[in-house]
Amino acid sequence: MTTTTAASGITLGALSDDPYPIFRQLRVEDPVAWVPAAGRYLVTRHEDVLAVERDQVVYSSVEADSMMNRAIGPTMLRQDGDAHRRLRAAAEGPVRPRTVKNQWLPRFQQNADALIDGFLERGHADLFAEFAGPLAAANLGTILGLASATPADIQAWSQAFIDGCGNYAEDPEVWQRCALAVRTVDDAVDEVIPYLREHPDHSAIASMLHAADPLTDEEIRTNVRIFLGGGVNEPRDAISVATYAMLTHPDQLDDVRAGRTSWKSVFEEAVRWVSPIGMYPRQVAERTELAGQVLEAGDKIGVVISSANRDERVFAHPDSYDTRRGAGSHLAFGGGPHFCLGTWVARVSIADIALSTLFRRLPDLSLADPERVRMAGWVFRGPLSLDTTWST
Repeated sequence: MTTTTAASGITLGALSDDPYPIFRQLRVEDPVAWVPAAGRYLVTRHEDVLAVERDQVVYSSVEADSMMNRAIGPTMLRQDGDAHRRLRAAAEGPVRPRTVKNQWLPRFQQNADALIDGFLERGHADLFAEFAGPLAAANLGTILGLASATPADIQAWSQAFIDGCGNYAEDPEVWQRCALAVRTVDDAVDEVIPYLREHPDHSAIASMLHAADPLTDEEIRTNVRIFLGGGVNEPRDAISVATYAMLTHPDQLDDVRAGRTSWKSVFEEAVRWVSPIGMYPRQVAERTELAGQVLEAGDKIGVVISSANRDERVFAHPDSYDTRRGAGSHLAFGGGPHFCLGTWVARVSIADIALSTLFRRLPDLSLADPERVRMAGWVFRGPLSLDTTWST
């Protein structure tokens, strides 16, 4: 492995605080860089990320000693080929556009309005903790079919899984919380399986039970774990980032209100600007070369889509939030066979419901103190809080 001076000095703390200057340097100096702190090569350019995405033969999702497998088991994200297609196909029905429109959209709207009703008269709220997170959790619970799980339960489970999957520092307390969440989630899934086996509905668990090639109970449990891991923090952080972006770019918010820009454009630019999932792993299956770097079979790489989404070769002024840019294709939902299963749900639940409802019902929404909004993370990234005010 080759270690450059720039890459060898990178720390996980620096990546969490603000990874973008680091990625900018790597894109220029060492686009496939061995980073000892991460234990893998980081692939940071848009074109190289695309190359990895499109080649499952050379760049395998089946990683030895996978952090995700350690945290929540062998999910579909760490499988390729027929095994991956089988697990994915069993869960696709509930997230297809027609089902989302007919079954889930009214529920998403009810969930959003109920949350806003709860704090509307107060005149202030941390929208990260009181709106974005609970809404993402309530929507996910609805789709999964976890009847007895509360949004608070789902948020806690999701965070435990996210922390486990990103536990590169090997914190033993993180592993303990993750293991407890696995046991609790499995119990919740086991509770609903007998009923949904006899009374199928549109939920994801029912879909997996009644698929053309039904999944085993254990396969359903592991799929539910991965849905929980990604189905809360990503929409939560996308809602929060998009809201922050609108409140700090009033001219672009004016464009939305005047009909010159859609909420969909607001959402798409938000997930490009600050990608909720910043990096995911792959393992090299055979000797190859990528961007001048020779990689050997067994080498681990990190596909840094947050860096690809700010590649100056693809996006003009990539560090700026700009709904008017109109050019370049972001990779926030990944690509190839592992393209995010919940993409349509995210676009509808966030652009069509969360953002439009929030700004319609709170027309003079503003940040309590823009300077206090802090974002953190590099494997997963988003605001830590979003304190806002409005008139009552």
